[in-house]
Amino acid sequence: MNLSSIKSAVTISLVPEAKGGPFVLWDGLEEGMKTAATLGYDAVEIFAPGPDAVGVEEVMELIERYGVEISTLGTGAGWVLHGWSLTAAEEASRRHAIDFVKTIIERAAAFGASAIIGSMQGRSGNGVSRDQALDFLAIALEELGEFAQQHKQALIYEPLNRYETDLINSVRDGVALLNRMENKNLVLLADLFHMNIEEANVGDALREGGKHIGHVHFVDSNRNPAGCGHLDYGPVVEALSDIEFNGYAAAEARPWPTPQAAAASTIDSFKRLFR
Repeated sequence: MNLSSIKSAVTISLVPEAKGGPFVLWDGLEEGMKTAATLGYDAVEIFAPGPDAVGVEEVMELIERYGVEISTLGTGAGWVLHGWSLTAAEEASRRHAIDFVKTIIERAAAFGASAIIGSMQGRSGNGVSRDQALDFLAIALEELGEFAQQHKQALIYEPLNRYETDLINSVRDGVALLNRMENKNLVLLADLFHMNIEEANVGDALREGGKHIGHVHFVDSNRNPAGCGHLDYGPVVEALSDIEFNGYAAAEARPWPTPQAAAASTIDSFKRLFR
């Protein structure tokens, strides 16, 4: 199996309000990038409150200083801080959500990185049926996918488990959603934590995702760092090899038992499985 093209990344949260969430490093951008470089990561995935928290000059200087790339920027702060979602009942909230995601797409593109749509997808409720929510989601993703394409980056969409959304929970449903899109600039994020809940066979689901899989969240069954739960990574590695995945495997995991230990154990697992 040739897995050498898969790259490693670790999450950095710059949003104190997200404390307790599945992000590994919490001590600021420079300290996080320094830690990532010291441990041998290829890149970092940043959960930022907005584009101003990741200034272009500052981040480019840190990339140069530490030799660590930016893989992706999360957009979930739009939900955590403002309560916006792409499927909200109120049109103004949906518009705010789309506009916020665009600012993240634009800033990510400055670093050659992509933006992720996860919690910002929302769910049904408050007078919005599941079918209506799926329509709202598709409309938003069309617009955002085109915007990302204008910035020469793919847009990454993440199916979530049933406890976080009732819209798209499985890779199969994610593929169906992407096939529904006129814009073909979207790829799927395969999060192993969500997949462990929703998929009967994680390896088969990855194969079904195939060319649509553009990013992986490398995490264990309990959302602890890879290797600290009961997930069998053998089928995962085989499937990623079969589909010739060459993107990032990013540690979006709880900082257990400490951020430093979580980052270290994840990169150890990454090297053991993919190198």
